[in-house]
Amino acid sequence: MKVIVVAFLISSFLSLKTEAAPELLDSVSVIVDQGVVLESQISELITVVKRNAVLNNQNLPSDRVLRTQAIEKLILDNLQTQMADRMGIQVSDPQLEQTIANIAKGENMNIAQFREKVSQEGVTYDTYREEIRKELILGEVRRANVRRRVYITEQEIKNLVTLIDEQGDEQAEYNLGHILIEFPPEPTDEDIQQAKTRAGKVIELLNKGSDFAKIATASSGGSRALEGGDLGWMNINSMPTLFAEAVQKKSKDDLIGPIRSGAGFHILKVKDLRGIETVEVEEINARHILIAPSIILSDEKAKTMLKGFREKLLAGEADFAELAKEHSADPGSALKGGELGWSEPSKYVADFRDALANLEIDEISQPVKTQYGWHLMQLLEKRVGDITEQRKEEKAYQLLFQRKFSEESDVWLREIRASAYIEVLPQQGE
Repeated sequence: MKVIVVAFLISSFLSLKTEAAPELLDSVSVIVDQGVVLESQISELITVVKRNAVLNNQNLPSDRVLRTQAIEKLILDNLQTQMADRMGIQVSDPQLEQTIANIAKGENMNIAQFREKVSQEGVTYDTYREEIRKELILGEVRRANVRRRVYITEQEIKNLVTLIDEQGDEQAEYNLGHILIEFPPEPTDEDIQQAKTRAGKVIELLNKGSDFAKIATASSGGSRALEGGDLGWMNINSMPTLFAEAVQKKSKDDLIGPIRSGAGFHILKVKDLRGIETVEVEEINARHILIAPSIILSDEKAKTMLKGFREKLLAGEADFAELAKEHSADPGSALKGGELGWSEPSKYVADFRDALANLEIDEISQPVKTQYGWHLMQLLEKRVGDITEQRKEEKAYQLLFQRKFSEESDVWLREIRASAYIEVLPQQGE
């Protein structure tokens, strides 16, 4: 592969009237295939990690170790960004604003309040927007590349449904800390032994009371290293299989490992435990017609079309299902007459969900705008707490998918990292 090396310096002069030496503002620190990681990016990430550590009372390792971890994360982000460019993956401004609006709503804030909150945390709103855009793009790249690697059999689903039934309502959730002492994709016996020795030393330090988050940030090769190895809350059925087997019957603050996998040696800490409350969930069955604006169909024209459909439906001059089959831009539901099937309202985008929430059974909405276009929707049915075998299987599938997606994501990231051309350049003064 021909590697294009890009290196540049952004310089400025203190005065146009003097011959002052140029002031170095930025420089290339890492060459990543056909991209680069800038020194400013490393500095910005380290600043964010340090600020979050203060907010979370988290201890951090030395600046040198922190820099190494920051560089590794930026390398992986850069590789995925290059892949996104090749795949043509983009996030439009409307999609981005909708996502941020949903984040703000989740924190019970309007956009103005949320912008103020972001500013108080020392981040400009424009910087925050672009970080969210980047995360959305990287998430889509991972889904596009990892989803096809996940295979789930009917027998796996049946086995998990049986396990869920046996566990009943007292399934536990674990808040886990994770440290990965990794070895190369094709390790030698020496690589494995060295990783095992390092893992043993980490366990020894932890048993002597060393801070788990600090060691994770300094030593872990896992994707959550810069978050102190925090994996968050996970149900036992959504964990990687190795973890699920290891954490059963463990108590709060227990250390687990080292556990060997194809990636290296894993060390876990049970940071906390909680039971899962059984709740009744309202489900709805609805149908819709989607008209997507385009170069030849303006936004206003799309809305007007749906208004015309609504008038005909209310007058009994048209059939909703036939209109959906003929006109809807949603291929998944159009063939079913626009019907979406039973679903929890939370699975829909906010504007769509909120419009459905205001409808009575059989009522037809006014045209509703979302990031996908204009919708005409009708609420067909509601039900509460109807847990059928199909729902159990859907839940089992999702849990298995989450588990396998997480495992395959880590493998995929290691593979693209191993196959890339990476050159870390010396720092100024080295």
